[in-house]
Amino acid sequence: MILVCFSSLLKSQYNCNVFADENCKKACEISNRSAEYQGFLDSQKGFDEAIKLCPSFDYGYSEKSVPYLKRGDFITWKKLIDKAVELNPKRQLGYRGWCQYQFLRNYSAAIKDIEDLEKLVGKDNVGFSQNGNYQLQIVKALCYKGLGDKQKAIDIIEHQLSKKDNIVLLFDYYHLGVLYYELADYNKAKFCFEKQIANSDYYAEPYYYLSLIYTKNNNVKAKEMIDKALIYYNEAKYIKDAYTTVMDKVYKEEIQNQLNYLINLN
Repeated sequence: MILVCFSSLLKSQYNCNVFADENCKKACEISNRSAEYQGFLDSQKGFDEAIKLCPSFDYGYSEKSVPYLKRGDFITWKKLIDKAVELNPKRQLGYRGWCQYQFLRNYSAAIKDIEDLEKLVGKDNVGFSQNGNYQLQIVKALCYKGLGDKQKAIDIIEHQLSKKDNIVLLFDYYHLGVLYYELADYNKAKFCFEKQIANSDYYAEPYYYLSLIYTKNNNVKAKEMIDKALIYYNEAKYIKDAYTTVMDKVYKEEIQNQLNYLINLN
């Protein structure tokens, strides 16, 4: 059995001492070194060597797949990550599911991966996204939103947030607030955006949505919120990712349009 050492949120290196087979132990050590300079040719050669030494070592396949994913070669990535999942579904299904959501927006495939993982480890143990920003149950909810089932997305997020041992992460209440806003439940949306700000006051987006909500009955407050959203955006305090566009991202043009609308009201 292969034992894996995890940090609280992100994949960490393997503990190579658990391998009895010398070739697999050596493959593990090579992969750990290669992962430190991932994306370079020598790193890829290292993973090739590791896979040759120990063809059953899933980590070599998954790490070799990463540069292809980041560069948009999804066909090559898929071949490699599928092999990793075949070898070690408990470790790799959640990661593949996250990538299906984050990079490919293949919502149905992401849901299937997460639900297949649930069958193996239980719904409470599916873990987190690779970047540490989401519990995978929240990712599943966002996939349902992407498929158009916003109420199911709300139900999943609300259930996750209601758990005693749940860890509230960066954008949980924000995404929930956007869902409620899109379903015109403005009181619940407002509660969620205020909760998001209380938990992590570092993003322009919740202020933008609060401004939209206040526009319906309090233009002074709406202006205050949109001014703050613009200040935050100009300070680069907005939701972003190094590789993809985050769901429910708000753009500066949208903030400026809302500001102009409020100015023109006067």
